[in-house]
Amino acid sequence: MEFFNSALGRNITFVRPEYFIIRGFTGIPNVKYYFIFLFVLYIVSVMGNMTVMAVIILDHNLRAPKYIAVFSLAFVDLFSSSAMVPKLLDIFLFNHHYISYNNCLTFLFFCFTCISMQSFNLAALAYDRLMAIFYPLHYQVKVTNRSMLSLIASFWLLVSTLILIAVSFLTRLSFCKSVVIKSYFCDHGPMYRLGCNDVTPSRIIAGVVSNFILWFPFVFILASYCGIGYALSKVATFQERVRAFKTCTGHLSLVAIYYLPIIFVYRFGRTIDPNARIISFSLATIIPPMLDPFIYVLQTQEIKQSLKKLLKIRGQSKIATNN
Repeated sequence: MEFFNSALGRNITFVRPEYFIIRGFTGIPNVKYYFIFLFVLYIVSVMGNMTVMAVIILDHNLRAPKYIAVFSLAFVDLFSSSAMVPKLLDIFLFNHHYISYNNCLTFLFFCFTCISMQSFNLAALAYDRLMAIFYPLHYQVKVTNRSMLSLIASFWLLVSTLILIAVSFLTRLSFCKSVVIKSYFCDHGPMYRLGCNDVTPSRIIAGVVSNFILWFPFVFILASYCGIGYALSKVATFQERVRAFKTCTGHLSLVAIYYLPIIFVYRFGRTIDPNARIISFSLATIIPPMLDPFIYVLQTQEIKQSLKKLLKIRGQSKIATNN
């Protein structure tokens, strides 16, 4: 504790700037077209995730624990895209590179909370698949709507608390060197490196929080599928194994889409060109929310049938109205 008190700069005068400057890309001509491309991805993401959420709300047959987790993932995808992309457009298309100190910390909190919740929602879906395959006859007793809601709520509380702790350590930094953030948003790493007092506590907290949020759900998902594989190996026929495994393909696709780009950025982020890092990280945070709803609509039979039924009912109502 004494180390943290001294490292946080006790008895110093904090320099809190009025604003930060988001630098973004450097030396790339016509970079605005890239952000227009991100805007197109954002529109697709909003439409897809709102469709999934609407289908789950309107179809009472989908009021099951699995679809509570799917709804939560769609909500987080929608929230994360909306927290990130509109602000990026404002910064880089309309040249509003200045962002106030408090707004920057708020922007950071919501962006990282939503991105982190994506991994924990994937862990909740892995838990659901594990219980469904391990206990097929007792699944509805062991996994209820209430238990799934409690699990997701606990994840929200855990993630928001961890991110809030990381943000609170930033408020203990004195920014007397520069106010230029070398990223495309209020990124935690580039921000704490601007501090002119000891940034060791922020660096430690960043490492602990980011590793926990990234790897704890990932390890749990891997362990879950090891358990699923073991359970499927006990199934009598090959056809039953294939049928059971097909229920997991959509989730496995989501896990791959989310984790592969982020692992690439974390593994090579400091060795690649800063502009390439910005592109990689921005795509890693925007493409998964766009693809998630399409994967679940295409690979989940219940959602496809529900969507077809709702579209059919809407079409029939339009015909009746016109007549």
